[in-house]
Amino acid sequence: MRRITASIVTATLLLGIGTAKAATAPTTHPTHPATTTGHDRQLREATPEPIQFRHGNIDWLPQLAAEAGWPPKTWRKLGQIILRESGACPRRRGGDIVDKNCNVTGHDGSNHRSDTGLLQINGVNYDKTRNKWALVCTANIACSQEPLLEPLTNLRAGLALFKAAGWDPWTPSTWGG
Repeated sequence: MRRITASIVTATLLLGIGTAKAATAPTTHPTHPATTTGHDRQLREATPEPIQFRHGNIDWLPQLAAEAGWPPKTWRKLGQIILRESGACPRRRGGDIVDKNCNVTGHDGSNHRSDTGLLQINGVNYDKTRNKWALVCTANIACSQEPLLEPLTNLRAGLALFKAAGWDPWTPSTWGG
C-alpha cells in the first residue's frame, strides 16, 4: 500500500496535477564571472537597472526608443531633438532649469509650462480643452501633462506625432505665431 501511495504522489507531481510546497526565491549576491550560472544571468537580465537620467546624456535612448516603437533609423535625429528640447531630462516642463542630475532647480519665467518631458510635447497635442483633436489624447496615450513626464509614455506620444507629421512638431520654422 505504501508503494502504491508513493507512486501515485510521484506520478501526480510529475504530471503537474498535484501541488508542491512553494520554494523560496534565491537571493542574488554579486558573483564572480567564473561562478555565474545561466540562472544568475537570467535573473540579472530580467531586472534591468533603472535608467539614471543625466542632463546631456542619451545613452539610454536605444533601449527606450526601441521599446516605444521608434525605428532605429530615426534614433540619431530623435536624440538630437531630445537634447535640444529637454536636455534629456524626462520630468522637465517648459522653462524648467535643471541641474546635471535632471533635478528641477528653478524656472526661467517663460510661459510655456505645457511643454512636457523628453520631447517637450505641447499641451495642444494632449489637452482636449485646448484642441478638441489633440492627437496624443485621441490616440489614447495621454490626455494630461503628468503621464507625459514618464519617459516611455513621452516617447510613445512623440512617435504618434512623428507618424502624423514627421519632424515638423519639433521644427521651429513650422510653428505658427
